[in-house]
Amino acid sequence: MLTQDIPDPALELPGRYKAAGAQDANAPPKLDWWRGFDSAELTELMEESQRVNLDIAAAVSRIKEADAQARQAGAALLPSLSGTGQEGYSRTSGSSASGLSIGGREVVNYSSSLSASYQLDFFGRNRDALRAAEDTATANRFDRDVVTLTTLTSVATAYFNVLASQDRLRTAARNIASAQRVLDAINERRKAGTGTDLDVAQQESVLANQKALVPQLRQTLDQNINALATLVSRPPEAIHVTGGSLDRITSPRVQPGLPSELLTQRPDIRRQEAQLASATANVGNARAQFFPTIQLTGQGGYQSSQLISLFQPHAAFFSLVGSATQPIFDGGVILGNFEYSKARQEELLQTYRKTVVQSFADVDTALYSIKQTTIRLKLQRDVLASSRRAFELSQQQLRAGTADIVTVLNTQLTLFQAEDALWQAQLARLLAIVGLYQALGGGWEPRMEKPVDAF
Repeated sequence: MLTQDIPDPALELPGRYKAAGAQDANAPPKLDWWRGFDSAELTELMEESQRVNLDIAAAVSRIKEADAQARQAGAALLPSLSGTGQEGYSRTSGSSASGLSIGGREVVNYSSSLSASYQLDFFGRNRDALRAAEDTATANRFDRDVVTLTTLTSVATAYFNVLASQDRLRTAARNIASAQRVLDAINERRKAGTGTDLDVAQQESVLANQKALVPQLRQTLDQNINALATLVSRPPEAIHVTGGSLDRITSPRVQPGLPSELLTQRPDIRRQEAQLASATANVGNARAQFFPTIQLTGQGGYQSSQLISLFQPHAAFFSLVGSATQPIFDGGVILGNFEYSKARQEELLQTYRKTVVQSFADVDTALYSIKQTTIRLKLQRDVLASSRRAFELSQQQLRAGTADIVTVLNTQLTLFQAEDALWQAQLARLLAIVGLYQALGGGWEPRMEKPVDAF
C-alpha cells in the first residue's frame, strides 16, 4: 500500500509574543472565560447562545453529513453481499414445424442465491478515500468550534456595546440637564443686562447638539439588542436585556502563553490542518488510480424446477471470478485528477501556513491593543477630571457674574466630549480583551474527536 505523508509546512515559530509582558504565564484561557467579566447577564447569554444558536446548529449538522460520507467511503473496504430469490414460469409454444398442434410444455424454475464481491485494495485507493473522508469530518468538528468561538465573541461584543450605549445615553441626559441650567443662567444675565442674544444663541446650539446625539445612541442600543436576539435565536420582541454600566464590568487579566501552543489552542488552525490531511489522502487516492483494480466476485446458491428439492445438494451451483482492470487510455482524466489533487494539497498547505502566521499576528495585535487602550483609558480619566473641574469653576464664575461666556462654552463642550470619550475608551479596552480571547482560541478545549467508525 502506498502512503502519502502530510507535507512539512516549514513554519518559523516565535519564542514569545512581541507585545507580551515578561510576567505573562504559560496558561491558556479558561473554557468559560466570559465569567471573568463578573456579569451574570452576560454569562446567561453566553450559555444560551451555545445551546440555541442557529449557526452552531448548522455546524453540528455538517458534522453529521461528514460522518455519513465517511461511512460511505469506508464501505468500499468491505465486501458487498446480496441475496436473491426467484420463481420463474414459462410455457413453450404448442405448434410444431409441420403445422401440427401438440401440447405446449410448461416449465417452473426456482432459484435462490448469494453473490459477493470484494475489491482488493493493494494500492490503498479505498483506504485513502476513507482517510480523506474521516479527515474532512474532523475538519467539520473543528469548524463547529470556530463557529462557537465566533458566536461567543459576538455575544460579548454586542453586550458590551449595549452597556456602552446605555452609559452614553445616561451621560447625554446629564449633559442636556447641565446645558439647560447654563442656558437658564445666561438668560438671567441677559435679563439683567449683562448678557447678549449671541450668548443665548450659542448656548442653545450647545443644548441642541446634545439632544441630537440621543437618537443615534438609541439606534445603536436597539441594533445591539437585536444582534443579541439573533445570536440567541429569538425575535427582538422576545428578548429583554437589562444591561447596566461598563463601570460594573471587571476587566480580567488574560495570559497569552507560548506561541507554539497556539497551534493546538486555535480551532481554525486545527481545521486547516485536518483539511490539509484530507487533501493529502486525496493525493494518495488519485495516485492509486493509475494502478490496476482487482475485483473478486463470487456467486452461489440453489436452482431447481421443484420447490421441494430446491435446497438439495444436487441443486447447488457456484461461480468465482477474479478480474483486473488496468487503465490504458482515458483522455487524461486520471492524470488531470492527480494534478488537481496535488494543486489542491498545495493550496491548503499555503492556507494552513497563512492561518498559523495570521494567528500569531492576531495575538500580538490584541495584546498591543489592550496595552494601548489601557493607557488611553487612564489618560482619558485624567482628561475628564480636569475638564470637570474647569467646568465647575466656570459655572461658579457664571453664577457670580464674572465668567467669560466663551470660557463657559469651551469648558462645557470639553467636559461633554471627555465624558463620552471615557465610555468609548472603556468599551475599546473590553473589546480588546474579547479580541485576545478570540485570538487565543479561548473557550475551546482540544478534543480528540473522530467521525463514527466506518466499519
